[in-house]
Amino acid sequence: MLPAAGPSPAQTCGAVLVTAVLLQSVCVAVTFLYFTNELKQLRDTYSKSGVACLTGEEMGNFLQNLDLTEGEDSEADPCWQVKWHLGNLIKKMMARSYEENISAVNGDRALTLSHTDGQPPAARIAAHLTGNSNRRSSLSPRIDSLPRRGNGQKISNWESSRKGHSFLYNVELRNGELVIPQTGFYYIYSQTYFRFRENENEDSGLLAQIRNPKQLVQYVYKLTNYPEPILLMKSARTSCWSKKAEYGLYSIYQGGVFQLKREDRIFVSVSNGDIVDMDKEASFFGAFMIG
Repeated sequence: MLPAAGPSPAQTCGAVLVTAVLLQSVCVAVTFLYFTNELKQLRDTYSKSGVACLTGEEMGNFLQNLDLTEGEDSEADPCWQVKWHLGNLIKKMMARSYEENISAVNGDRALTLSHTDGQPPAARIAAHLTGNSNRRSSLSPRIDSLPRRGNGQKISNWESSRKGHSFLYNVELRNGELVIPQTGFYYIYSQTYFRFRENENEDSGLLAQIRNPKQLVQYVYKLTNYPEPILLMKSARTSCWSKKAEYGLYSIYQGGVFQLKREDRIFVSVSNGDIVDMDKEASFFGAFMIG
């Protein structure tokens, strides 16, 4: 019998080739699994690092110090950009919330103060009356025995119809008296213009009387439920016009703050009404509420 023949060279070469292919496939599979696992671990690490910028101990330290400034290590810190933008957003939200709260508190306080006396919030209350060119009809006749008159002659015909500078805001004018609509503190002011001009046809006795020293007085009164008017202000000066002077001019101004009640009335009286000039820029009277 003939001995069994060994594997042919072709078979040996084929077996080696198959073995090499199998080994290469195993190596590729192992390499793929290795790199897949590494990429997964890398992705998990990156995700945890990114979330750590906004959670846990990192976030607690961040909230305690919102004033983040750029430094040398800022670019090396992967969380710095996230912290910087989030910090700006939080500061803006806190500032807006603070402003809204302050505005609300101030509004509530103002509303509370305006209701302390049981009255609605104050509206604009003001008046400015100017002189009327018809001087003779502007002054009430002087009758000292008339009740609730006070001293001097009351100016009863002020201009209030928005001609020139005159106006009335939430105030009523009755017979030369301003009627106060609401209790509060008011600034009251008045100016009277005294003007003497010599007239050749004037009686010499009257001229001599006028030229003698005169006390020019302006009064500001308040009318209440009290039987007599209450004097608020008085201003005076003494005139002595020279015989050589063609005319003489004097202005008296006074003003002050007073507490007035609703339905109180204020008016102006003057002495020597025969030489009062009711020029609208020189003689005026007004008041406005200040609180």
